[in-house]
Amino acid sequence: MIQLHCRWQNPRHPAPRKSDLRRFADAAAKCAGLPAEPVWDLNMIFTGDAGMTRYNEELLGHEGTTDVITFSYFDTADEWEEGETMIELIINPDAAAREGERREGGYSRELALYLVHGLLHSAGEDDLTPAPRRRMRRREKECLDELVKSFDFNKIFPENKEMA
Repeated sequence: MIQLHCRWQNPRHPAPRKSDLRRFADAAAKCAGLPAEPVWDLNMIFTGDAGMTRYNEELLGHEGTTDVITFSYFDTADEWEEGETMIELIINPDAAAREGERREGGYSRELALYLVHGLLHSAGEDDLTPAPRRRMRRREKECLDELVKSFDFNKIFPENKEMA
């Protein structure tokens, strides 16, 4: 089980209920193959394009916005103490709204994908070259297909009806 710390810094999109998001993130972490014991912390920031551009430039030295930034500390930790932060995700709902218009499933599925994608990176998946990218896409689909059996993505990540 994870402990979730979440900051919603995107006024264009409604924040999910923390209890729903925690249950979803916990199930997604299990699906990604991340350890359940000891309890570890997942820190998430949901920001917009401007915030993501700032984070991307300051933290990674990359220009422009992106969908999700992942920092995983599992790969450098043989052991960790209960409650230690092991993953930090910065997720961009603005990107999810744009991409959701183009892809099947819309905004809520796209935002769920970004969370799963970040957790899969934390579990050791990579998408920088073709073969690992194909594996990552397959794992994303497997996780989302499994999660949709227990979760309504539209209820976890409600779309802003005024923006739709």
